[in-house]
Amino acid sequence: MKEMIKNRRSVRTFEDVPLKDEDRKAIEEYIATLDNPFSIPVTLKIFHAKEYGLTSPVIVGAKEYLVGKVPFLPHCEMAYGYEFEKVCLFALTKGVSSVMLAGSLKREAFEKAIDVKEKEVLPVASPLGYVAKKMSLREMVMRKAIGADNRLPFEKLFFSQNFETSLSKEEAGLYLEALEAIRLAPSAVNHQPWRVVKENDVLHFYEFKTIKESPIGDVQKIDMGIALSHLDVVMEENGYQGEYFFDEPSIAKGDSLEYIVSYRALQK
Repeated sequence: MKEMIKNRRSVRTFEDVPLKDEDRKAIEEYIATLDNPFSIPVTLKIFHAKEYGLTSPVIVGAKEYLVGKVPFLPHCEMAYGYEFEKVCLFALTKGVSSVMLAGSLKREAFEKAIDVKEKEVLPVASPLGYVAKKMSLREMVMRKAIGADNRLPFEKLFFSQNFETSLSKEEAGLYLEALEAIRLAPSAVNHQPWRVVKENDVLHFYEFKTIKESPIGDVQKIDMGIALSHLDVVMEENGYQGEYFFDEPSIAKGDSLEYIVSYRALQK
């Protein structure tokens, strides 16, 4: 999974073929094993695009979509992003690519497919398929417009003790590889909203808000869930289990920063 994080890119142009039965089955079995740090139930299913009328104007060739829903509760966006990203990473181990979509969905059809009820939301969905040999012109333009391959440098995202002092890679210690995996994570319009302060052996996560919330929630909190999934994937593969807790530290921060959660690594 660590290699998937390093090699992954969001894909919008797919081969015009359905998923292989064995790949779809493996992904569905993996979905059944998932949970999240916030103990919020997330429902994720794979649907045939044509059967359910699932389309997006930015997607070419996809035959299946990963669609989900979650109760509209505090932290639901992070729970959803956490599990959704884990599915996308696992799918890539089978050669199946994806891209998270929010605003470019024919939302009514997606909500009908997964049967979104009152007090539930469908934050994002994703096509699932095999990457095409040639990227569409539309995709090339989109990737260039948002700087899809660009990431902020380590010292702009991660801090030591406070937001005045950048975290050095040496000081990151056992968290270094996980923080680099967070830095590489995908995010809405590539805004990379995660900010992390390492205070002794604890990581404090903050959201740097640049996108307004919508009636279905805060899309950047989905990004924060993605970041936490990258953290867990790397730390677990490196032999650690972690504990999450809510205990906002008395660290001075600007109005655009919102405390999210804290994390401490423990030996397995």
